[in-house]
Amino acid sequence: MSVPSKGSSRTPNPRRIACTILTDICDSGTPLQEALALPALATLPERDRSFVRMLVMTALRRRGWCDAIIARLLRSPAKATPPEVIQALRLGLVQLFYMDVKPHAAVATSVDLVGQGHRGLVNAVLRRAQREAEPLRASAELPERLFPAWLWEKLCHAYGPDKATAIARQQLETPPLDLTPLRAGLLPEGTVLPTGTVRLFEAGAVETLPGFAEGVWQVQDAAASLPARLFGADLSGQTIADLCAAPGGKTAQLAAAGATVFAVDVASTRLERLTANLSRLHLTATPVVADAIRWEPPQPLDGILLDAPCSATGTLRRHPDAAWSKTPDDLKTLVRVQAQLLRRAAEILAPGGTLVYCVCSLLPEEGEAQVAALLAADHSPLMRQPVLAEELPGFADCITSAGDVRTTPCDSGESGGIDGFYIARLKKKTNK
Repeated sequence: MSVPSKGSSRTPNPRRIACTILTDICDSGTPLQEALALPALATLPERDRSFVRMLVMTALRRRGWCDAIIARLLRSPAKATPPEVIQALRLGLVQLFYMDVKPHAAVATSVDLVGQGHRGLVNAVLRRAQREAEPLRASAELPERLFPAWLWEKLCHAYGPDKATAIARQQLETPPLDLTPLRAGLLPEGTVLPTGTVRLFEAGAVETLPGFAEGVWQVQDAAASLPARLFGADLSGQTIADLCAAPGGKTAQLAAAGATVFAVDVASTRLERLTANLSRLHLTATPVVADAIRWEPPQPLDGILLDAPCSATGTLRRHPDAAWSKTPDDLKTLVRVQAQLLRRAAEILAPGGTLVYCVCSLLPEEGEAQVAALLAADHSPLMRQPVLAEELPGFADCITSAGDVRTTPCDSGESGGIDGFYIARLKKKTNK
């Protein structure tokens, strides 16, 4: 990884920008993509922007390992250490251990990130880390330290220690860029997966790729493209609601297949971005700013795609901040909301209609358990419509014995991994 260009004294410091972004994420709870929209980052040359993004992503992916090393080297508890010191140490450690940065530069530039009163501490800790690199890494680099303890325990319970370890290791890798073709046209050269997803391992700027300006494809992880496929290839004449629709990837798929789509989301700003993306793709949908739990559709719905808010633990390859941004209490709240959304979707779906429920979560309480509870309820209006292997070529191994879909980051037979998803297809009874 190339280091930042020196520039003039007026050029913003890339490492200081990285520190600001990391502080926003770790201490203020700002989502990764929002934090990366920092205006100062856009002022940097492309080389420096790439360095900042790599520095931030590496620090987030290996946050648990860095924090284990910091805890060993600090004389006082990490909780009593100023946040600016912790962030500087994290950035220093990832440069020392996980990036192609010269040790003296990793230490000196990290020292510069803190005030005068803390520079000696940062310098001492990083110098010792440099001297004791091998034993420190051996003691810190355990898969269970890549996640908070509560999340690691849940993954081990759901998948067993071996698969939980494979999931943890996969999230350390930079994921490829997946593209979902939406119409005929020029596509970038890449690996074509059985579902039609085009996978690029070295892409560069998305806007410069063939077919972007023409709206031929959209960026979408291969696993994220699966839920919309379960409605079928030709949706002409069907009215489908995409609940919790933003950012709109699934809305675009449904519209491209010919459906009349209501894109429902509670956030107007997110729907504005969805509409802008549809415009680039030359597709249309009806945006609806509403709480999906209370929304009344203007006409009977042939289908509902419910991509419910969740812990996002299936997307840690792309959003490593999600591992640390949620708590067990947050999970309980999300599970309650998911159950409410599922019940409401069942109410507003027309008899004979199809409901596809999905979450980008690895946790069964957000997926398998939700659908099991819904179907087990007295007088449930829904029944499972099992997914068949021929509907999702290349993902047959991800279809469960019940006929649902469960992907994890380490399941893909193709190199590069996939996001973790749970998907169930349900049909509303006609009572005939």
